[in-house]
Amino acid sequence: MMDTRELAGELRVVLGRLVRRMRAERDEEALSLRKVTVLGRLDRAGPAGVSDLAADERVRPQSMAATVASLVDAGLVDRRPDPADGRRVLIDLLPAGRAALEADRRRRIDWLANTIERDLTAREQRVLAEAAELLARLTEGDAGRRRSDGRP
Repeated sequence: MMDTRELAGELRVVLGRLVRRMRAERDEEALSLRKVTVLGRLDRAGPAGVSDLAADERVRPQSMAATVASLVDAGLVDRRPDPADGRRVLIDLLPAGRAALEADRRRRIDWLANTIERDLTAREQRVLAEAAELLARLTEGDAGRRRSDGRP
């Protein structure tokens, strides 16, 4: 049986390579990684203030304000007053922003699906599906820390 530290190191390297390869499939001319990240955050969690977006991405609010301004200029997001606090401005995803985000996601998913289909046997695809479930459990935090025998 493989040492768990060795396995963790191998997973770190392989997943890092996969993430970089998936990023390479992006159309950087259409949307930068930061812009896609902001659109994705707004899609998942709903409207947010610039400060919240900056904190989520660990960038300065000034940097995020520039990114948001670019997204507003492109017609992908909108600024609107916060109904709970009129002094605050919320950034909201527009239909064009959702479409741009979905196109970006679709491009990367298509690349990965085609690669899996082309390079892996049916058995390997089943193993990969099982591995995906295990990786998802690893990312769930404490809620996902259940052993296969049902014990916490």
